[in-house]
Amino acid sequence: MTLKVADLNGTHLHYADQGRQDAPVLVFSNSLGTDLRIWDDVVAAFAPAFRVITYDKRGHGLSGIGDAPYSIDLHTRDLLSLLDHLGVENAIVCGLSVGGLIAQHLAAIAPNRVRGLVLCDTAPKIGDATGWNTRIDAIAKGGMEVIGDAVIERWLSETYRARKPALSALYQAMLVRTPVAGYGGTCAAIRDADLTKTTSALSLPVLCVAGSVDQSTPPDLVRAMADSIAHAKFALIEGVGHLPPIEAPQELCRLIDGFIKENALV
Repeated sequence: MTLKVADLNGTHLHYADQGRQDAPVLVFSNSLGTDLRIWDDVVAAFAPAFRVITYDKRGHGLSGIGDAPYSIDLHTRDLLSLLDHLGVENAIVCGLSVGGLIAQHLAAIAPNRVRGLVLCDTAPKIGDATGWNTRIDAIAKGGMEVIGDAVIERWLSETYRARKPALSALYQAMLVRTPVAGYGGTCAAIRDADLTKTTSALSLPVLCVAGSVDQSTPPDLVRAMADSIAHAKFALIEGVGHLPPIEAPQELCRLIDGFIKENALV
Protein backbone atom coordinates (compact mmCIF):
# COMPACT_ATOMS: atom_id res chain seq x y z
CA MET A 1 0.00 0.00 0.00
CA THR A 2 1.35 3.41 -1.02
CA LEU A 3 0.14 6.26 1.20
CA LYS A 4 -0.17 9.69 -0.34
CA VAL A 5 -1.23 13.22 0.53
CA ALA A 6 -3.11 15.92 -1.38
CA ASP A 7 -3.50 19.61 -0.51
CA LEU A 8 -7.23 20.31 -0.88
CA ASN A 9 -9.75 22.85 0.43
CA GLY A 10 -7.36 24.55 2.83
CA THR A 11 -5.99 21.38 4.43
CA HIS A 12 -4.27 18.13 3.46
CA LEU A 13 -5.93 14.75 3.02
CA HIS A 14 -4.05 11.52 3.61
CA TYR A 15 -5.20 8.72 1.30
CA ALA A 16 -4.34 5.35 -0.19
CA ASP A 17 -4.91 4.47 -3.85
CA GLN A 18 -4.61 0.71 -4.41
CA GLY A 19 -5.35 -1.90 -7.05
CA ARG A 20 -5.41 -1.58 -10.83
CA GLN A 21 -5.46 2.04 -11.96
CA ASP A 22 -7.52 1.17 -15.04
CA ALA A 23 -10.17 -0.75 -13.06
CA PRO A 24 -13.59 0.42 -11.80
CA VAL A 25 -13.27 2.55 -8.67
CA LEU A 26 -14.43 1.73 -5.16
CA VAL A 27 -14.25 4.52 -2.55
CA PHE A 28 -14.55 3.93 1.20
CA SER A 29 -15.31 6.72 3.71
CA ASN A 30 -14.68 6.15 7.43
CA SER A 31 -16.69 6.52 10.59
CA LEU A 32 -16.19 9.13 13.30
CA GLY A 33 -12.94 8.66 15.24
CA THR A 34 -11.37 6.14 12.84
CA ASP A 35 -8.91 6.24 9.97
CA LEU A 36 -8.50 4.42 6.67
CA ARG A 37 -7.06 1.32 8.35
CA ILE A 38 -10.53 0.07 9.31
CA TRP A 39 -10.99 -0.97 5.66
CA ASP A 40 -7.77 -2.99 5.34
CA ASP A 41 -9.42 -6.40 5.09
CA VAL A 42 -12.09 -5.12 2.70
CA VAL A 43 -9.48 -3.44 0.48
CA ALA A 44 -7.46 -6.65 0.35
CA ALA A 45 -10.50 -8.47 -1.02
CA PHE A 46 -11.35 -5.93 -3.72
CA ALA A 47 -8.00 -4.46 -4.80
CA PRO A 48 -7.14 -7.23 -7.26
CA ALA A 49 -10.16 -6.36 -9.43
CA PHE A 50 -10.83 -2.70 -8.51
CA ARG A 51 -9.05 0.56 -7.98
CA VAL A 52 -9.73 1.13 -4.28
CA ILE A 53 -9.46 4.56 -2.66
CA THR A 54 -9.49 5.07 1.10
CA TYR A 55 -8.74 8.28 2.95
CA ASP A 56 -8.68 10.02 6.31
CA LYS A 57 -11.28 12.77 6.41
CA ARG A 58 -10.11 16.11 7.77
CA GLY A 59 -9.45 16.09 11.49
CA HIS A 60 -8.78 12.34 11.52
CA GLY A 61 -5.81 10.05 11.07
CA LEU A 62 -2.94 11.73 9.25
CA SER A 63 -5.08 14.35 7.50
CA GLY A 64 -5.00 18.01 8.48
CA ILE A 65 -7.57 19.68 10.69
CA GLY A 66 -8.08 22.87 8.65
CA ASP A 67 -9.63 26.11 9.81
CA ALA A 68 -13.12 26.02 8.29
CA PRO A 69 -16.16 25.19 10.47
CA TYR A 70 -16.98 21.54 9.90
CA SER A 71 -20.11 20.42 8.10
CA ILE A 72 -21.17 17.38 6.12
CA ASP A 73 -21.04 19.58 3.03
CA LEU A 74 -17.39 20.49 3.78
CA HIS A 75 -16.45 16.82 4.33
CA THR A 76 -18.25 15.91 1.11
CA ARG A 77 -16.50 18.59 -0.91
CA ASP A 78 -13.20 17.32 0.48
CA LEU A 79 -14.01 13.91 -0.98
CA LEU A 80 -15.18 15.41 -4.26
CA SER A 81 -11.92 17.38 -4.48
CA LEU A 82 -9.95 14.20 -3.80
CA LEU A 83 -11.76 12.40 -6.62
CA ASP A 84 -10.98 15.34 -8.92
CA HIS A 85 -7.34 15.26 -7.82
CA LEU A 86 -7.16 11.54 -8.66
CA GLY A 87 -8.96 11.90 -11.98
CA VAL A 88 -11.87 9.70 -10.88
CA GLU A 89 -14.96 10.42 -12.96
CA ASN A 90 -17.30 8.15 -11.02
CA ALA A 91 -17.15 5.46 -8.37
CA ILE A 92 -19.07 3.02 -6.25
CA VAL A 93 -19.01 4.73 -2.85
CA CYS A 94 -19.23 2.95 0.51
CA GLY A 95 -19.66 5.10 3.59
CA LEU A 96 -19.75 4.05 7.24
CA SER A 97 -21.56 6.16 9.86
CA VAL A 98 -20.52 9.79 9.18
CA GLY A 99 -18.86 8.39 6.06
CA GLY A 100 -22.36 7.29 5.09
CA LEU A 101 -23.64 10.84 5.54
CA ILE A 102 -20.82 12.00 3.28
CA ALA A 103 -21.71 9.33 0.71
CA GLN A 104 -25.40 10.28 0.78
CA HIS A 105 -24.61 13.96 0.30
CA LEU A 106 -22.12 13.24 -2.48
CA ALA A 107 -24.78 11.30 -4.40
CA ALA A 108 -27.21 14.18 -3.90
CA ILE A 109 -24.95 17.05 -5.02
CA ALA A 110 -22.93 15.19 -7.68
CA PRO A 111 -25.07 12.26 -8.86
CA ASN A 112 -22.99 11.80 -12.00
CA ARG A 113 -19.97 10.92 -9.83
CA VAL A 114 -21.63 8.01 -7.98
CA ARG A 115 -22.48 4.71 -9.71
CA GLY A 116 -23.89 3.09 -6.58
CA LEU A 117 -24.00 3.56 -2.81
CA VAL A 118 -23.29 1.19 0.05
CA LEU A 119 -24.46 2.83 3.27
CA CYS A 120 -23.17 1.04 6.38
CA ASP A 121 -24.49 1.72 9.86
CA THR A 122 -25.65 5.21 9.01
CA ALA A 123 -28.81 7.25 8.44
CA PRO A 124 -29.88 10.59 6.97
CA LYS A 125 -30.00 11.96 10.52
CA ILE A 126 -27.97 10.46 13.37
CA GLY A 127 -28.66 11.26 17.02
CA ASP A 128 -29.91 14.53 18.48
CA ALA A 129 -28.39 17.87 19.36
CA THR A 130 -28.33 17.20 23.11
CA GLY A 131 -26.36 13.98 22.73
CA TRP A 132 -23.82 15.49 20.35
CA ASN A 133 -23.38 18.64 22.45
CA THR A 134 -22.80 16.53 25.55
CA ARG A 135 -20.08 14.59 23.76
CA ILE A 136 -18.46 17.76 22.37
CA ASP A 137 -18.44 19.33 25.85
CA ALA A 138 -16.99 16.19 27.42
CA ILE A 139 -13.96 15.97 25.13
CA ALA A 140 -13.41 19.73 25.27
CA LYS A 141 -13.07 19.47 29.04
CA GLY A 142 -11.47 16.07 29.51
CA GLY A 143 -9.88 15.07 26.22
CA MET A 144 -10.65 12.07 24.05
CA GLU A 145 -9.85 9.56 26.79
CA VAL A 146 -13.07 10.39 28.67
CA ILE A 147 -15.22 8.81 25.95
CA GLY A 148 -12.93 5.91 25.03
CA ASP A 149 -14.60 3.11 27.01
CA ALA A 150 -18.16 4.12 26.13
CA VAL A 151 -17.48 4.52 22.42
CA ILE A 152 -15.61 1.23 22.00
CA GLU A 153 -18.60 -0.57 23.52
CA ARG A 154 -20.79 0.94 20.80
CA TRP A 155 -18.28 0.27 18.03
CA LEU A 156 -17.56 -3.41 18.71
CA SER A 157 -19.80 -6.20 19.95
CA GLU A 158 -19.24 -7.69 23.39
CA THR A 159 -18.32 -10.98 21.71
CA TYR A 160 -15.61 -9.38 19.58
CA ARG A 161 -14.16 -7.45 22.50
CA ALA A 162 -13.97 -10.61 24.61
CA ARG A 163 -12.43 -12.67 21.79
CA LYS A 164 -9.98 -10.04 20.56
CA PRO A 165 -9.01 -7.77 23.47
CA ALA A 166 -5.71 -6.65 21.92
CA LEU A 167 -7.33 -5.54 18.67
CA SER A 168 -10.13 -3.86 20.60
CA ALA A 169 -7.50 -1.92 22.55
CA LEU A 170 -5.83 -0.94 19.28
CA TYR A 171 -9.05 0.52 17.90
CA GLN A 172 -9.69 2.34 21.18
CA ALA A 173 -6.20 3.84 20.86
CA MET A 174 -7.09 4.94 17.31
CA LEU A 175 -10.13 6.71 18.73
CA VAL A 176 -8.46 8.50 21.63
CA ARG A 177 -5.59 9.71 19.44
CA THR A 178 -8.01 11.51 17.14
CA PRO A 179 -7.53 15.29 17.56
CA VAL A 180 -10.19 16.85 19.77
CA ALA A 181 -10.74 19.59 17.18
CA GLY A 182 -11.29 17.07 14.40
CA TYR A 183 -13.52 14.78 16.41
CA GLY A 184 -15.54 17.59 17.99
CA GLY A 185 -15.87 19.41 14.68
CA THR A 186 -17.19 16.27 13.02
CA CYS A 187 -19.60 15.67 15.92
CA ALA A 188 -20.97 19.15 15.22
CA ALA A 189 -21.23 18.32 11.51
CA ILE A 190 -23.28 15.21 12.30
CA ARG A 191 -25.39 17.12 14.82
CA ASP A 192 -26.30 19.75 12.23
CA ALA A 193 -26.99 17.35 9.35
CA ASP A 194 -30.44 16.22 8.27
CA LEU A 195 -30.34 14.64 4.82
CA THR A 196 -33.79 13.08 5.04
CA LYS A 197 -35.22 14.95 2.06
CA THR A 198 -32.29 14.53 -0.33
CA THR A 199 -31.56 10.94 0.63
CA SER A 200 -35.16 9.85 0.11
CA ALA A 201 -34.97 11.37 -3.40
CA LEU A 202 -31.93 9.31 -4.47
CA SER A 203 -32.52 7.26 -7.60
CA LEU A 204 -29.36 5.18 -7.94
CA PRO A 205 -28.66 1.63 -6.69
CA VAL A 206 -28.34 1.64 -2.90
CA LEU A 207 -27.49 -1.07 -0.38
CA CYS A 208 -28.03 -0.30 3.31
CA VAL A 209 -26.15 -2.51 5.79
CA ALA A 210 -26.51 -2.70 9.57
CA GLY A 211 -24.83 -4.64 12.36
CA SER A 212 -27.50 -6.34 14.45
CA VAL A 213 -26.08 -5.12 17.79
CA ASP A 214 -25.06 -1.63 16.65
CA GLN A 215 -25.91 0.82 19.43
CA SER A 216 -24.92 3.96 17.50
CA THR A 217 -27.15 3.52 14.44
CA PRO A 218 -29.51 0.67 15.40
CA PRO A 219 -30.78 -1.65 12.66
CA ASP A 220 -34.28 -0.17 12.69
CA LEU A 221 -32.83 3.26 11.88
CA VAL A 222 -30.84 1.87 8.95
CA ARG A 223 -33.84 -0.14 7.75
CA ALA A 224 -36.01 2.99 7.83
CA MET A 225 -33.47 4.73 5.58
CA ALA A 226 -33.60 1.83 3.13
CA ASP A 227 -37.40 1.94 3.13
CA SER A 228 -37.30 5.65 2.28
CA ILE A 229 -35.15 5.19 -0.86
CA ALA A 230 -36.75 3.78 -3.99
CA HIS A 231 -35.55 0.23 -4.70
CA ALA A 232 -32.88 0.29 -1.95
CA LYS A 233 -31.97 -3.04 -0.38
CA PHE A 234 -31.37 -3.71 3.33
CA ALA A 235 -29.00 -6.30 4.79
CA LEU A 236 -28.38 -7.24 8.42
CA ILE A 237 -25.09 -8.71 9.66
CA GLU A 238 -25.81 -10.72 12.78
CA GLY A 239 -23.81 -10.25 15.97
CA VAL A 240 -21.90 -7.21 14.73
CA GLY A 241 -21.67 -3.71 16.19
CA HIS A 242 -21.08 -0.35 14.50
CA LEU A 243 -17.98 -1.35 12.51
CA PRO A 244 -18.68 -4.27 10.13
CA PRO A 245 -15.39 -3.83 8.20
CA ILE A 246 -13.57 -4.71 11.41
CA GLU A 247 -15.85 -7.39 12.85
CA ALA A 248 -17.19 -9.04 9.69
CA PRO A 249 -15.14 -8.00 6.65
CA GLN A 250 -15.84 -11.21 4.72
CA GLU A 251 -19.60 -10.84 5.11
CA LEU A 252 -19.46 -7.16 4.21
CA CYS A 253 -17.41 -7.97 1.12
CA ARG A 254 -19.91 -10.65 0.13
CA LEU A 255 -22.75 -8.13 0.39
CA ILE A 256 -20.88 -5.46 -1.57
CA ASP A 257 -19.85 -7.92 -4.27
CA GLY A 258 -23.42 -9.20 -4.62
CA PHE A 259 -24.74 -5.63 -4.81
CA ILE A 260 -22.26 -4.72 -7.55
CA LYS A 261 -23.11 -7.80 -9.60
CA GLU A 262 -26.88 -7.55 -9.09
CA ASN A 263 -26.89 -3.97 -10.33
CA ALA A 264 -24.30 -4.47 -13.09
CA LEU A 265 -22.23 -1.59 -11.69
CA VAL A 266 -19.05 -2.73 -13.47
